[in-house]
Amino acid sequence: MTIRNLDGFFAPGSIAIIGPCRHPGVLTSKLISCLQDIEAGHPVTLVGIDEDVPFKGRKVARLADLEKMPDLAIYLAKSEALPEKIRILAAGGTKAVLIPSPGFETWPEELLQECREAAQATNLRLIGPGTLGLAVPARGLNALLSAERPEKGEVAFFARSGAVLNATLSWAKTHNTGFSAVVSLGARMDVDISDLIDYFAQDYHTRAIVLHLEGIAVPRKFISAARAAARSKPVIVIRSGKSRDTGGSGRTHAGRLARTDRVYETVFRRTGLLRVHDLDEMFEALETLSHIRVPRCDKLAVIANGRSLASLAVDRLMDLGGSFAELGTETRTALEDTSRSHAGLSVTPAADGSVILKENVTPEQITEAIVTVLKDPNVDGAVVLQAASAFQPLSAIAKAIADAAALDRRRTGRRKALVAGLIGGDGATRAALSEARIPNYASPAEAARSLMHLAHDAQAREFLMAAPASLPSTFSPDVARARGIVTAALQEDRTWLSPPEVVSVLEAYDLPIMATAMATTPEEAGKLSEPFFKTAAHCVAKLISPDLPFKSRIDGVRLGLESPEAVRHAAQELIEKTRRDYPDARIAGLSIHPMLEDRHGLELYMGVAETQDFGPVLVFGHGGTAIEESEDVALELPPLDLNLAEALISRTRIARLLDGGPARPALDKAALAQALVKLSQITIDIPEIQELDINPLVALPSGLIGLDARMTLCHPEKRPGRAGSSRLAIAPYPQEWEQTLELKDGHEIFIRPVRPEDEDLFKTFFEQVTPEDLRLRFFAPVRDFSHRFLSRLTQLDYARAIAFAAIEPKDGSLLGVVRLHADPDHQTGEYAIMVRSDLKGQGLGWTLMKLLIRYAREDGIEVIKGEVLKENTSMISMCQSLGFSVGTSPDDPGIALVTLPVAEVPEQI
Repeated sequence: MTIRNLDGFFAPGSIAIIGPCRHPGVLTSKLISCLQDIEAGHPVTLVGIDEDVPFKGRKVARLADLEKMPDLAIYLAKSEALPEKIRILAAGGTKAVLIPSPGFETWPEELLQECREAAQATNLRLIGPGTLGLAVPARGLNALLSAERPEKGEVAFFARSGAVLNATLSWAKTHNTGFSAVVSLGARMDVDISDLIDYFAQDYHTRAIVLHLEGIAVPRKFISAARAAARSKPVIVIRSGKSRDTGGSGRTHAGRLARTDRVYETVFRRTGLLRVHDLDEMFEALETLSHIRVPRCDKLAVIANGRSLASLAVDRLMDLGGSFAELGTETRTALEDTSRSHAGLSVTPAADGSVILKENVTPEQITEAIVTVLKDPNVDGAVVLQAASAFQPLSAIAKAIADAAALDRRRTGRRKALVAGLIGGDGATRAALSEARIPNYASPAEAARSLMHLAHDAQAREFLMAAPASLPSTFSPDVARARGIVTAALQEDRTWLSPPEVVSVLEAYDLPIMATAMATTPEEAGKLSEPFFKTAAHCVAKLISPDLPFKSRIDGVRLGLESPEAVRHAAQELIEKTRRDYPDARIAGLSIHPMLEDRHGLELYMGVAETQDFGPVLVFGHGGTAIEESEDVALELPPLDLNLAEALISRTRIARLLDGGPARPALDKAALAQALVKLSQITIDIPEIQELDINPLVALPSGLIGLDARMTLCHPEKRPGRAGSSRLAIAPYPQEWEQTLELKDGHEIFIRPVRPEDEDLFKTFFEQVTPEDLRLRFFAPVRDFSHRFLSRLTQLDYARAIAFAAIEPKDGSLLGVVRLHADPDHQTGEYAIMVRSDLKGQGLGWTLMKLLIRYAREDGIEVIKGEVLKENTSMISMCQSLGFSVGTSPDDPGIALVTLPVAEVPEQI
């Protein structure tokens, strides 16, 4: 749904507990006990509670006895009475209803729907049934039926499971970890995890978000919320239920390989979430990321008071994919008096990042060594491992590490990661480190894993902002040709394309595929092979049956056929064998191909699978007959750009062979990445293609070619999207908004949505805007057009934001840009506009604003608003001409707040 009225749960002005309780026993007294200690500002009233429970507040018999309905109602009474109670509460202004129970509680779907419908008119929000409740320690609100009371802190935690919630709170108590909010979700009748992510991403009390989930109800909404949150604060996720997942379809390799948990792994990676796989790892990640977050953590250092101790951490870091800093000469020189000789260790990168302290160093020298390492420009983060020794107690070492962290925080420049491992230290010994907000652990492996959590979090954010290269300008798919083939097949009620049709579709997208001929008889097969023998020494024959899609498993392929006569004999044998072994299988015919003979080729695979929750996913990996046995595959959600495609390739083991070696040449990795992006475009353009295999796809030193391919078709269930036809979980580039518009002097300009690869275009544009115009747009002088700055302007979540670039058709330069960013409710959008300084007065700003208003109307945004410096009189004048009302910002009298109700704007604008 939205984040509307969620403050009824997390910042209620008044609360009512409504009974009598449908769960007799301790629930009522436990809940009232929690609320007894509530801070001022949350008056609590008991309604219809006839149990004898100690309570010092107000009691009434019925809802009608209340002078005013509460912001938050906690409903304990009978389930069947809730819809009517919701209607009464909603009419009186209640914002939220919490429906707790002592264990997971299930209600009939008909009752849940009746509750939703009763709440819909006023957007009253519902959590439960089956929830343990919620707590907001920062506001003193505790309505949580948990074993431990959460303490005040900066972590928002949402859990599907009551057991996971209780385990986490018990761990938090022993580790002095507090929470900004804790929510047990229950049945997710209304409020879901995406709503909570959106709400707490904007909460300044929250530094990190931790999620426990099993499934995702609304994938596009979750992905959009998670991507937005992960850019500003760490989001840690643990998923349970892998053992209960159902498999994919059995019709294609892609469908069989895209298993549910693999898809979830892909979703978490794509959205920038840090996935953990068990509670221990979740607690480590929580301990780490709630204390520190760094912009980069690629090059690591290990500081230890024992070489074997350092090796244990280095080994673990290497297992987890860590890389090591090469300490500079100045750093090594500064460490000579406190560290052991580095001789004999410099042959490995890990040794270059290791500092082994002498046994008799003082605490002050430990502090100095840590500060020295962190100052090194080659170092992004360090793990400090210290075991007890006869020379220094662990308590003194802990203080030395804390002092080093304090000194490092005063250093100018980017923040660096510091994680500690006190081997043998107890909680009391490590208290000084916790107070100094230094993640600390009792073993080298835990400390190393903690540092890698920081590395993976930083890498995920960097990847979210990476600017992709552009596809070759020559790529212009023949969408109409491909769509015509698919439409004709569906009109014939076919769910498979024939091999020649598959070739035609792939050729329309410039995906190279081996020539194919389709024969229905052995004689026809021999005749159709004749042209192939003019350019190839051998041919291949394959049995085609919609009931037997995996040809190699039925011995349905014949290779190395040397003549048309050999093709005819092979075809005859294939047909007879299939009729004998599979008498019920339909035989569509035989496909005939020239045979590729290149000893340098590498067999790969790429395909598209349809998933129940997330729509199409792309699958890439090691191809050939053993694809499902090797399972060397990686998944990604479309749409893809070249960065995502290259990352997808790199996540497979076989990718290491693409770079070549002493015995084999390098293969065309660039062509492979481009092919994946083209495959992604097929999923956007033709949602009727349900699943697709290209196997094997042979990578060559120059180019690539598919030797076999198949496609299944469907009448897709349309998922909500920009044009109402997208099956994708991530909103694709809205190509339908590309257009040519005319300025008032008759000059034509091309306008299209902004793309991630526009970063250089924007940089050049800003260099042509005067400093004064930049100040008026950004409310402050702007001099540094860094990648981080530009990525925020060019990398859009099209589910929430749009930006239109006005392009000069003659030279491709950027003339102006207008953007609209919707709030999570998708009701209000905030606009911004900038036109190149030398183009003012030509009507470009007016044209872009009118386009933006049309877009807002079609996208369902109800209000456009913006902030304008009052001295920017030309912008305010244009807004007034377009129908905006002009007021003053409540935060700054020098800023005008302009507002436009979209429904009041004439359609013709």
